[in-house]
Amino acid sequence: MSRQDSQTTFQNRWNAELYDRKHSFVSQLGSDVVEILSPKYGECILDIGCGTGHLSEKITTFGAKVVGIDSAATMIEQARKNYPSLQFEVIDATNLQFTDQFDAVFSNAALHWIKEPEKVVSGIYRALKSKGRFVAEFGGKGNVKAIVTALYNALQAAGYPVEEALNPWYFPSIGEYGALLEEHSLELTFATLFDRPTPLDDGEQGMQNWIKMFANNILTAFPADQQMSIIADIEKQLRPTLYKNGTWFADYRRIRVIAIKD
Repeated sequence: MSRQDSQTTFQNRWNAELYDRKHSFVSQLGSDVVEILSPKYGECILDIGCGTGHLSEKITTFGAKVVGIDSAATMIEQARKNYPSLQFEVIDATNLQFTDQFDAVFSNAALHWIKEPEKVVSGIYRALKSKGRFVAEFGGKGNVKAIVTALYNALQAAGYPVEEALNPWYFPSIGEYGALLEEHSLELTFATLFDRPTPLDDGEQGMQNWIKMFANNILTAFPADQQMSIIADIEKQLRPTLYKNGTWFADYRRIRVIAIKD
């Protein structure tokens, strides 16, 4: 998921191969957001948190030119291998240097990784041309609440103090994010917050793979055997509600926004 890591001591480590092999649902679900973006022939579009490049490539099928950026070098390396004819750059979304360059800025499943959203939104405003549009989907208020609760319970049971700094995610409400956009002269024209329980790949290993992919910044504080014990505790807590007919689900809650540069 294409992520722009938050600037904390506890950054997630991105395994691009595991991401492509076991978490393809991220880009697949993002196809709807590309449709909302509605790219036009000849447009120049910035894809923030492009990950391994699959949605960037989809945008180009409409005839638009795309610049895909991600702060994770491993993701950009894989994106360049996947789509060598496209432009991908290692750039932190809190430090965008573009000015009046893009007809649209797009982002899918990335902005919840950045705990300095003001810097991101300010950079998006600068990067857009006049009347350019910003279209994004990411984790909203309440996203993965059950998983996070189980994770924190397991950490406490292992004798590890839970600190807010460990949490790598930013999950805003519509009101919070809408106000932030409008403070930076981006007019909010559409916003929705919705539940989307999402099946995880790989059957019995689905939750384990999800935690290893998206919460490894927390697990690295423990030796390998204790990590597996913590994961087993998380699975035990979640199995009654998030495991159905041989498939694990993530309790995703997504926010979608469209905003226009004033």
